[in-house]
Amino acid sequence: MNTDKATNNEKETNNTVSAKQILPDVVRLAWPTMLEQLMQTAVQYIDTFMVGSLGTLATAAVGCTATVNWLIGSAIHALAIGFLAVIAQALGAQDTRRAKKAAAQSVLMVLIIGTFTTAVTLSLAGVIPKWMQADESIRETASTYFFILYLPMFFRTAQIIFGTVLRAAGDTKTPMRASVLVNIVNVALNFLLIYPTRQKTLFGAEITVPGAGLGVTGAAIASAAALTLGGILITVAFLRHPAVSPRGESIRPQKDVLVPCLKIALPNMGQRFLTSLGYVVFAGCINALGEIATAAHTVANTVESAFYVPGYGMQTAAATLTGNAIGARDPARQKALSRVIVLLEVGMMIISGGVLFAFAPGMVKLFSKDAQVIALGAAVLRMVALSEPFYGVSIVTEGMLQGAGKTGMPFIFNIICMWGVRIGGTLLCTRVFGLGLTAAWGCMIANNMALLVCFRIYYRHTVGRTLR
Repeated sequence: MNTDKATNNEKETNNTVSAKQILPDVVRLAWPTMLEQLMQTAVQYIDTFMVGSLGTLATAAVGCTATVNWLIGSAIHALAIGFLAVIAQALGAQDTRRAKKAAAQSVLMVLIIGTFTTAVTLSLAGVIPKWMQADESIRETASTYFFILYLPMFFRTAQIIFGTVLRAAGDTKTPMRASVLVNIVNVALNFLLIYPTRQKTLFGAEITVPGAGLGVTGAAIASAAALTLGGILITVAFLRHPAVSPRGESIRPQKDVLVPCLKIALPNMGQRFLTSLGYVVFAGCINALGEIATAAHTVANTVESAFYVPGYGMQTAAATLTGNAIGARDPARQKALSRVIVLLEVGMMIISGGVLFAFAPGMVKLFSKDAQVIALGAAVLRMVALSEPFYGVSIVTEGMLQGAGKTGMPFIFNIICMWGVRIGGTLLCTRVFGLGLTAAWGCMIANNMALLVCFRIYYRHTVGRTLR
């Protein structure tokens, strides 16, 4: 009995030490990703403003294919998760050869996916605006924008997949630096390519600001050039990285590595695709509520996106560190990670939710002057602000499951909750009971809460059970 007690006390001490040690690792991996996402959100706001200054038609031409753009990007990100899990676990087990083999297979995926998406998107550029039911007056402009945006698809694919491989190796700073530079270049080129040459007053002096005056086409060229730069920078960093450089490894298919990667990635890709389709249907339900509801929903979504940065930044750290701990067969470290990252996430999301709740009306006013839109937008933002901490736990738990290679059941959970709770609940509330936007957002929050319960139970019965 005394021996058992001593052993238990020793385990508790080790867990406490591991908890203290793991916090710097979490912060080290999370803050560059959070800064990267914050920059991307800020640039999205700036891009919207700069194109919006050209008029409503220009904004519509850029925005009508945004859902397709997001869908393609998220599918590639989902594929990259397979490589993240395998590489993180291999490095945790100190199996650098397997990590390098997986990295070489990621090169093969970039070649395949880059070729496929380039061919499909460029060939369909002329019809996608029509499929998205864009007004005939903007279809030609929208098609040109989409075509130019997808010319550098190889580079964009490389930036996403190789960037994820670097994060799996614990390097989140390099993708962050590349993303910051890409965003700066994008804004600078927007400034030079969108607007014509004009006169500006600076400190009382008249200066000539050069510009190409290309409008929406200029915005597309700016984005394409920035994406090309990002792909080149990440590829160079990837090839030079000591732990995951694929140099010397064959990029021919290796079943022992590629199959595990795809087993993790494919369910995640299916999840992203079907939930993206759910977002489209959900938006359609909102649009049926009228202009005020649609405007308030659009503005609230824009405002809310910045407050998810802590959650998704921590998700990458959770996935990488979980993979490392499982690869190293270190249950004490994984238990400590689970406690620390959840508590840290809850703390950050309480702060971000509190800020969102307090300043919701003012934030909505930045995007709309309509009193009804402001009141409704602020109401739904305050609703979601109260659920932020719970949603944060759901996000990092999903990240830990990704790092453990458990993506099959989360795929099922997401589909059931999206289509059963969010879509089904919204249709019932709006079409049957005649309720409005607040009820629809209530269904969205219920969806997030249901995912939280499912993820936590599944984590305890899979990853958590292996740690006992």
